[in-house]
Amino acid sequence: MSEQPSLIEYPCDFPIKIMGKAQQDFTQIALAIVKFHAPDFDTATMSARTSKNGTYLSLTCTIRATSRAQLDALYQALSSHPLVAVVL
Repeated sequence: MSEQPSLIEYPCDFPIKIMGKAQQDFTQIALAIVKFHAPDFDTATMSARTSKNGTYLSLTCTIRATSRAQLDALYQALSSHPLVAVVL
């Protein structure tokens, strides 16, 4: 099977939503993963939102995506971390 061509034109600004339990280290761990795959990400641009009951935390990080491989690796790293529940 051949890979489908990307519908995204690189480089581009690409928002990533990361959701997980609102634990003490969640934000720092998620940001460390994002910064590893997108070193130029400005942490000051991240937005955070807590769920109604305070159980979950949603982080939105808009990175400058340079390739499909970069996004695939970032999604894989985030999705495989035990504190991360969902990555959109």
